[in-house]
Amino acid sequence: MPAYPLDMLGAESQGLLGYLLVQAVANELPPAHAVVSLITRVEVDPQDPAFQHPGKPIGPVYPAGEAAALASAHGWRLGPDGPDGQGVRRLVPSPAPVRVPALTALGWLLDRGAFVIAAGGGGIPVVRRIKTATELEGIEAVIDKDHCAALLAIALQADHLLIATDVAGVLLDWGLPTERLLKTATAVELSKQAFAEGSMGPKVAAACAFVAATGRRAAIGSLEAIEGLVAGTQGTQVLPA
Repeated sequence: MPAYPLDMLGAESQGLLGYLLVQAVANELPPAHAVVSLITRVEVDPQDPAFQHPGKPIGPVYPAGEAAALASAHGWRLGPDGPDGQGVRRLVPSPAPVRVPALTALGWLLDRGAFVIAAGGGGIPVVRRIKTATELEGIEAVIDKDHCAALLAIALQADHLLIATDVAGVLLDWGLPTERLLKTATAVELSKQAFAEGSMGPKVAAACAFVAATGRRAAIGSLEAIEGLVAGTQGTQVLPA
């Protein structure tokens, strides 16, 4: 049978991983504390330039010959990847998130004390149908999860935006002998630095967008140091001017 489109695969991943997270979190909380995983659609603009310039690698790394056959069969766009640069991966659009249709429901749950897991993987990408302008339909894309987290945090007026990753925080001169952790910076200062688009770049941009829009603190750092990120003592703390 043909492969499912990316929006359906995103929904499938949200359901599976959401269930596992609900189980883990709920087992750590009192039985009466509601823990909810929300299948979350995220609207994107069909005119976003990302649809004309796919740049998000997904799926396995293929040998060049196999990749060419797959691209011909499925109409994929491809790009080099892999540790030696000799492999190829499928490239898909990564448009900016515009709106979360379930925002009101999400806020309702939070106001009632629920622990809510939402917008997993950046959300399920949807666009408005041209003929109706009110109905939404799925589209082949992968939304950046950091930008979606910032969009949600701004809309919900969150106290802080925490971006947990697998490094200690924002590293200046990454990979060089002068590599060092940036412990604090204002959003303006941080936005002037250049970071890799495929890794730290979106995290920094999301943190800066949240701070600029709300005047509140954001933090980037290791998942293992999440309590320190909340307390403001670990990771990179991104502050208003």
